Amino acid sequence: MSGFLFPVPPVPTIALRGESAAYAVSRIFCVGRNYAAHAAEMGVEVDREAPFYFTKSPAHLVPSGVTLPYPPGTDDYHHEMELAFALGAPLFRASRQQASAAILAYGCALDMTRRDLQGQAKNLRRPWDLGKDFEGAAVLAEMTRAADFGPVGAQRIHLSVNGQIRQQSDLSLMIHDCVDVLVHLSKFYHLGPGDVILTGTPEGVGAVHPGDVLEGGIDGLAPVRLTIGAAD
Repeated sequence: MSGFLFPVPPVPTIALRGESAAYAVSRIFCVGRNYAAHAAEMGVEVDREAPFYFTKSPAHLVPSGVTLPYPPGTDDYHHEMELAFALGAPLFRASRQQASAAILAYGCALDMTRRDLQGQAKNLRRPWDLGKDFEGAAVLAEMTRAADFGPVGAQRIHLSVNGQIRQQSDLSLMIHDCVDVLVHLSKFYHLGPGDVILTGTPEGVGAVHPGDVLEGGIDGLAPVRLTIGAAD
């Protein structure tokens, strides 16, 4: 038996700066509550012992520069600006040295969130899928090779809405850095090329509305941009 019942969608990809070949995405892991000030604004405590995760479907990945309709089912659609990184080598039960060497590239990302649905799920002790995993929920800019970006340190991370700064912090304030996350995550998954990790958002998250233009950046990386369209 061969063929498929329905057309197969294209493989989700991310562009790499200055390269013609794209990075194919197979999984997206997201780190929750990785900045203390953001956790505080959400009214929760951070877990400094170990990171925790949720996932987004690669089918919900869109590139920087798109216009997305305001999503259905929510009245409280939020931006979350984040550093993302992509793996370029297999990784399982990794040491810090192995984890560091496996990072292929870094990029700017938006973790878009239906905050009201996430809040309802939290209150009912249910998964966050409706709040975090929906069409267009992951917006990624083109990525920069790790060797060209250099070490993750105190680079500024920021996001503006219609030219007004909403989020502003630096990467050194992440509770669990990229290598920490990989060492921990590789205890539970066989990681490798195709895996993308979003590392959490700093404080200043907030609602967006149709017509809003979001522009986010991290020093040394290509910016991410999103326009919010009318609701479907």
